[in-house]
Amino acid sequence: MTSGGGIRAAGPDVAALAPVARALGKAAGEIRAAGRALTAVATDPALAASLGRSPRTGLRAVRALAGALTSATGLGYAPDGGRLGRAAWLGGVLTSRESLAVAVAVTSLELRIRLCSVRHPEFAEDGPVRRLLDAIAADRQLRALRVLRQNVREQGGERALARLAPSLTEVMAWNALVDENPFNDAAAWHIVTGTRPDGDPLLGTSIGAWARWDRGAGRAEVLPADPALLARLDPGTSVSGHLRDIAVLGTDGRMLIHRVTGPDGVTRHVVVLPGMAFGRPRNATPQDLVGAVTAVGRNDSPYTRAVRKALARVVPEGTEVALVGHSLGGITALNLTELPDVNRRWRLTHAVAVGSPVDFKRPLDPATRVVSLVNEHDVVPNLEGRSPVSVFPVPADWLEITWVDRSHDFPQCHNAGVYAQSLDDVVPEARDRVDALLEPYRGRVEETVVLRLHDR
Repeated sequence: MTSGGGIRAAGPDVAALAPVARALGKAAGEIRAAGRALTAVATDPALAASLGRSPRTGLRAVRALAGALTSATGLGYAPDGGRLGRAAWLGGVLTSRESLAVAVAVTSLELRIRLCSVRHPEFAEDGPVRRLLDAIAADRQLRALRVLRQNVREQGGERALARLAPSLTEVMAWNALVDENPFNDAAAWHIVTGTRPDGDPLLGTSIGAWARWDRGAGRAEVLPADPALLARLDPGTSVSGHLRDIAVLGTDGRMLIHRVTGPDGVTRHVVVLPGMAFGRPRNATPQDLVGAVTAVGRNDSPYTRAVRKALARVVPEGTEVALVGHSLGGITALNLTELPDVNRRWRLTHAVAVGSPVDFKRPLDPATRVVSLVNEHDVVPNLEGRSPVSVFPVPADWLEITWVDRSHDFPQCHNAGVYAQSLDDVVPEARDRVDALLEPYRGRVEETVVLRLHDR
C-alpha cells in the first residue's frame, strides 16, 4: 500500500527521480511556449514590413527565426500558434517532423513509466506491455495496435487494459505526441505538464463535446421504505460498509443518505453515491457514460443537480455532511465540494472518492478533508489525465492511498464490492485510516433514506 501524493516507488533513489520527471515535463512545456513565441514573431506582419525598410537586417532576422523554428540545432520543428503557425504545425504532425519540445516531453513520460515499473515490472520486462511501448517509441502505431490485439486475444480485453492501467495515462500521452493525429496533442501536453486536460489523449474528443449530450435539471425522488433492501445494507458505518451499500444499490439511479448520531451525540448525515452504469452511453439517470465523462471536467451536471435536490429534501441546512462516492459517485462528491451554493447550505466535512478520477478537483472550503482510494490496476482513475503512480502530487492535506491486489481484470477491479473486499482483506490499514477520519460519522444509524435520481 502506498499513500500521499506523487510517485510511490520503493527506495530513495527511485523517489528522487520523480522531481526530475516533473522538471522535464515543465521544461518541455517551456520549450513549446518558446516555439509559439517565435512563431508569433515570425508571422507578425511587422516583420514582413521591416524587409522593405531594411532588407539586409530583415533577412538575417528571418533566417535566424526560421533556423530556430525548423533546425535540429534549434527547437527542431516548432512552428505553432496563429493561423499560419497552426497550419505549419499540422504539416509537421502529419509528416512526423521532430520537435525538441516533443522529444523532451517523451523523455519525461518514459522516465515516469520507468518509475512505474519499479512497482509494476511488466512495464520493463519483456512481454506484451513492453512490446507495446517499444512500438510506440518507434512511432509504429499499426504495430502497437497489433500487439494490443494479440494481447487481447491471449489474455482478454479486461486483463490487457488492467495491465496498462498503472501508467495508462503516460502511455496514451506518449502515443498522442508521436502519432499523426493532430487532435489529441492538446490533451497529451496537459498530461506532460501535470495540468487538467479538456479532452482525451486517444482521439482528442473534448469534454465540451460530451457535455452537449449531458443535459437535464436533475431530479430526486424519495423512494418508499423497502424492508428487503434495507436488510441487505451493511449494518456498520465503515468506508468498506458504505462501498458494500453501493454494490447493493447498483447503478440504476439510486443513492442513499444515512442520518447518524455520532459518538459525541451530534446528528450528521452520510451521503452515499454510486457510480456509472455500464451499457448504453446515455440513460434516464445521471449515472451514465456521458455523465461520467462530463463530470471529470465540469462540476455542474445532472448528477450534482439531482444530488443537491436530494440533500434539500432530506438534510437540514447547516448540518455536517460526509460524501462517499464510488467511480462517477466519487467525482460527483468532489464536484459538490466545489459548488458555492452547496457549501453555503451544508458543512461538507469529508469527501471520499473510491476508484474515481478526482485529482484536479479542489473543494471551496479548505477544511473539507478529501480521501482518494485507488486500485492501481483500475483504468477509471486515469480518465482525468493523472495515473495512480503519477509524479505529480495531490494537495498535501489530501489522503491518497493506492495499492496493488489480485484484481487485475477490468472492469471487475473497478467494482464497488471488490474495492470493499480489498479494503477489508488486502489493505485493512487503509480502511482504518479512512474510518479514523470519519469517526464523527461512525455512530448509530438513525434513519436511511433511499432516493432515485433522474436527469429530468
